[in-house]
Amino acid sequence: MGLSMVLFLLAGLAEIGGGYLIWLWLKEAKPMWYGLAGALILIAYGVIPTLQSFPSFGRVYAAYGGIFVALAVLWGWWVDKKTPDLYDWLGAAICLTGVAVMLWAPRQ
Repeated sequence: MGLSMVLFLLAGLAEIGGGYLIWLWLKEAKPMWYGLAGALILIAYGVIPTLQSFPSFGRVYAAYGGIFVALAVLWGWWVDKKTPDLYDWLGAAICLTGVAVMLWAPRQ
């Protein structure tokens, strides 16, 4: 797995994990430090994509969006214990196909 994929995965885990901690704080009455930790992780999420070598902000964030969708399906399955159905997997696969096209299609 290349550095770009590692960065996408780290960004996704930071966004989902930070958001999840804030969710737990606000929706499930966890202590305030959950929210503070979530906020700090979300700041890291904002920095991680800037480490990508791709020169286009829009392309990086569009591609990241596809990775995020797939990670969110996996997070829901592993953390929230909600089994994805066929359409969740199909949607994630379509998003990942889009990521591959955006990032690695031959361009002139």
